[in-house]
Amino acid sequence: MILCLDIGNSHMHGGVFDNDELQVQFRMASKTGASSDEYGVFLRSVLRENDVDHQAIEAIALCSVVPEVLYPINACCQKYFNLEPFILQAGVRTGLKIGYRNPIEVGADRIANAIAVTHLFPRQDVIIIDLGTATTFCAISASKEYMGGVIMPGMKMSMKALEAGASKLGSVEIIEREDVLGKSTNESIQSGLFYGARGAMKEIIAGLTAKSFNGQKPLIIGTGGFTSVFRNAHIFNEIIPDLVLKGLYLAEKLNQERNP
Repeated sequence: MILCLDIGNSHMHGGVFDNDELQVQFRMASKTGASSDEYGVFLRSVLRENDVDHQAIEAIALCSVVPEVLYPINACCQKYFNLEPFILQAGVRTGLKIGYRNPIEVGADRIANAIAVTHLFPRQDVIIIDLGTATTFCAISASKEYMGGVIMPGMKMSMKALEAGASKLGSVEIIEREDVLGKSTNESIQSGLFYGARGAMKEIIAGLTAKSFNGQKPLIIGTGGFTSVFRNAHIFNEIIPDLVLKGLYLAEKLNQERNP
């Protein structure tokens, strides 16, 4: 069994793979300053509650966009699982050609997503849209090139910016809106968040299609916590919530020979 951990700004998303199948998934809020023991107790507990023996974990793969979490997570893996984790970072094998001017700037979670789509959709052009703390767009060519991307504030971040900058505007539930026109302040904010994000996605997809893929429509793959809000918005060809975990699993398998 392989334990995969994606540590983001808001949540840690984890899963256990057994024979190429994702058997268990879990989440916990990301906590800057958490100790290795806090992570270790949580991971052992969540595995136990899902009927997974922690001693059956043969490898751990992780990626993080929060650098200060790497040390305690690394220490947790060694203390509670007696394993040195595989960390998806610069210098490891990915099977991708990175088109960024400075490849180490690409977030490890975005690389994991790209690895997964090149495996799931071989020889196809793909745009990955990850709707999390930030909304990111990654353009992946049929020849496995990570061409580049777009980053914009996520929906929750946009809502918090409104709340912080306007004293009479507060937090709302982020939902799909049928009507553009809101009949209350909350509905108006919800409409702005939903249609603003939907419009931005459509505009960015159109621009990438025209400029990066020469007008040839790529597959649009959605992932991240807010993709479900747009399930009926006719944006995505497919929604894969666990895409980053699949990419981590594949990256770990690709790099297994590092310790023959």
